[in-house]
Amino acid sequence: MFKRMGKGMTLETKRILYALYFPCSFLLLLWGIEVVGFQFGVEFERYGIYPRDFYQLYGILFEPLIHDDFRHLWSNTVPLFLLLWALFFFYGEICFRVFGLLWVLSGFLTWVIGRPAYHIGASGLIYGVAFFLFFSGIIRRSRALMALSAIVAFIYGSIVWNMFPISELISPETSWEGHLSGAISGLALAYWYRKQGPQRESIFIDESDEIVDEDSYWEQEADNKEEKENER
Repeated sequence: MFKRMGKGMTLETKRILYALYFPCSFLLLLWGIEVVGFQFGVEFERYGIYPRDFYQLYGILFEPLIHDDFRHLWSNTVPLFLLLWALFFFYGEICFRVFGLLWVLSGFLTWVIGRPAYHIGASGLIYGVAFFLFFSGIIRRSRALMALSAIVAFIYGSIVWNMFPISELISPETSWEGHLSGAISGLALAYWYRKQGPQRESIFIDESDEIVDEDSYWEQEADNKEEKENER
């Protein structure tokens, strides 16, 4: 018994560490780029997205990697770490596809709807992952994933206001277009991948080893109980 428990803990630890690997590596890359830019005086901002300029389409690839300063990068670091870890831990089967598509889709939408200015930063990815996690849990009707959705909503619910032009009045440098693009991309991918990755739990197994859905199990138990009472 203790050996089995120990093995289970080891597997769970491996899952946690695996889910940590990519967020840590990605954030290390972002901080490395910012340090290089600061140390050598390189202005990477011009490699960001400049909407509707076909010569700046490459900005879609570089936008999430570039930040205005260390303060800007730090404000994105914690949410990126937490949300990416949740994505890679709970959606390991499709996490890389979702991450890559969020990167491209949010960037392209920003290029389409953005103001004529350079758009930089990983905020679009943050909104994309947050909305993907939130709506995926609801669509899949999984208890664990719905709990994750509730946590995401509780922690990051206030970011919704930064998706609209009103945020520009508070901070003109805020790319609400990038935030909105990320949110739309996350919602779209949550629906697109609704049948891939973790599904609603089927945790009960009958004597014939057939997997039974949780709700069906309890309905069947209630029917059996009623039949026994009628026989009496």
